[in-house]
Amino acid sequence: MLALAPMLLVATSLSGQAAGSASPAGNPPSALPATAPAPVTTVTVTAYRTPLGALESPVTTRLLTQQTLNSAATVTLDGKIRQIPGLELFRRSSSLVANPTSQGISLRGLGSTSASRTLLTQDDVPLNDPVGGWIHWQEQPELAIESVELVRGGASDLYGSSAIGGVVNVIPVRPTAAGGELRSLYGGEGTYDTNALAQDKFGPWGVLGAAGMIGTNGYVQQAPAQSGPIDMASKVHSQNALLLGEHDQGPLRLFLRASGFNESRHNGTPYQINATRLVRYAAGGDWQGPHSGSLTARVYGSDERYRQTFSNVTNTPNAANPQCTFRCGETPTRFTFVPDNELGAAVHWNQPLGAGFFVIGGAEVHDLRIWDREQTFGATAALTNLHDHQRDSAAWAEALWVHNAWTVTASGRMDWFQNYDGHQVNWNGTTWIPNSTQPPQIDERIFDPRLGVSRKISEHWAISSSGFRAFRAPTPSELYRSTQVGSKLTKPNGSLLSERATGWETGVATQWSWGTVRASYFLTQVNRPIVAVTTNPNSSPILLLRENLGQIESRGVAIDFETALRSWLHADGGYQYANATVSRGSLDLGNWIPEVAHNMATLNLRASQPKLGLLSLQSRLSGRQFDDDANAFLLHGFFQLDVYGAHDLGKRVELFAAGENLFDRAIEVSKTPSTTLGQPRVARFGFLVRLGAGK
Repeated sequence: MLALAPMLLVATSLSGQAAGSASPAGNPPSALPATAPAPVTTVTVTAYRTPLGALESPVTTRLLTQQTLNSAATVTLDGKIRQIPGLELFRRSSSLVANPTSQGISLRGLGSTSASRTLLTQDDVPLNDPVGGWIHWQEQPELAIESVELVRGGASDLYGSSAIGGVVNVIPVRPTAAGGELRSLYGGEGTYDTNALAQDKFGPWGVLGAAGMIGTNGYVQQAPAQSGPIDMASKVHSQNALLLGEHDQGPLRLFLRASGFNESRHNGTPYQINATRLVRYAAGGDWQGPHSGSLTARVYGSDERYRQTFSNVTNTPNAANPQCTFRCGETPTRFTFVPDNELGAAVHWNQPLGAGFFVIGGAEVHDLRIWDREQTFGATAALTNLHDHQRDSAAWAEALWVHNAWTVTASGRMDWFQNYDGHQVNWNGTTWIPNSTQPPQIDERIFDPRLGVSRKISEHWAISSSGFRAFRAPTPSELYRSTQVGSKLTKPNGSLLSERATGWETGVATQWSWGTVRASYFLTQVNRPIVAVTTNPNSSPILLLRENLGQIESRGVAIDFETALRSWLHADGGYQYANATVSRGSLDLGNWIPEVAHNMATLNLRASQPKLGLLSLQSRLSGRQFDDDANAFLLHGFFQLDVYGAHDLGKRVELFAAGENLFDRAIEVSKTPSTTLGQPRVARFGFLVRLGAGK
């Protein structure tokens, strides 16, 4: 393992790169050529912004390289990162067919609502949807992703809101040489995914462009025994694009980046549709300063247009379907159009201060404005316009001290979260009039510390412990917008306050030439969590209300491993047990947290021989869970096995094939109260063409 001085030199050399950039000191086992055994990983750059070895880090991190991501059978990024045990979305379904409001990440058994309790970032820029907190999994061109890094546990001390369960950091590809790639696949249910990347490097200048199209004609999610005449295939068609230009010379790197995303979704009935148009832009620089210090600065923003329609499904026979007994008709209830824009800036400086001591500090501001325009239909037809403004300003600092076998990290962040300037008006048929109650103003000052300690007890073993506080601010969608999935209508609550989490974990890690194993015990308590509470289970639709409950708690154990069984065979995976319940409050006390299984496990095998090709198996096991706070709707456990195979035709062309859900299991995704099912068995085929020097 690295001694102190080289470790700080690596810290200094990497500080000007984006957090999570690949370390030049070595690759993790999953990044190695299949023909070589895996050496000990010396340095991992974690989403905690501090470079630490696997035995020095007091928290659990995982890295999925581009090779690992591309050898997964699933099409979308959310499916690929499910190779990590304990990681799940709000619902079990793929983003190919899931409503955007169900695409938040759940880590450490904490679940989510429509918003994610885990933060997704790219190069210090947050990627969670600014209005609802969910994630657009098809936004990133897949060839432009170098790797994905995950850190479990609260990280609000450095990253602010939403980093309660952890941080998922998407590490982008940077231009290195003239070259390009084209990757395309097609398969069952009319699923397609075509991506192209081109790059060039001339002197200090580099440019990279990537674009893609992804979509599917989908399938009917309703269980066959519960489907009706109105049910149709859930499907999506989307496009993405990215352009990066940079100048990297001497101590200074400057860059400009712009990306665009467009998608159209049909959510299982003729009227339930939504569409998203999202443009992001970012600029910044990384400067290697005097005395081995470095400065990182980012300015970013986005502009989004989101549209969605809602409806009630009826079981009453009608003229078109006189013999119908279930899901016979559909009545439009609401149309929403939500424009929004965000602006943000971040700056941080890191500096070695003598032998064994390293500090980093920074400040951020994130500003969001939304306009929610809603038209309701029926007996209570209305037209309303709402404007809201949110701002989060923060300053933070982290210190790292290394002495002999000890590593100590301490950090803290102060956030000033504001929700203000809210204004709602209603159309009375003649003019706009202010609503009788206006959105309240929220003003919260939140301090989140973290302390971590790691102690190496031999060359190959270490023990560690860490504790933290974290928070998640309510999103504008939770405060002001109703959402509906199936026959469940969730009402907003303008009086919501931030979730506050306290947690700790302790663990043991071992690292050898054949790989790494890490086991940990964790406990996280979330006070006043924002949850959807059933208020009327007998109405149509079933009514729920977002509220701050007393407390939820998740405690359990997690085991992760990565190993090279042979020079040609690599295995990774793990297991998580999470006892996640409502631990305090007057409602649902003792009930399981919705959408969280107590038992989850993954096992992935990748075998490769240059003359034969690559064969990859991905398996996931998930126990039973509930789909509602009252624990009335049980979702049974499942096992899923996927396979991916590839073979090179020379140096430039690769052919591949993939199959999902090989045993064709009927995986229950939701009960609303009708049952919807996950992806049936499908097969896909494709090719990859490489041009030029490559990446």
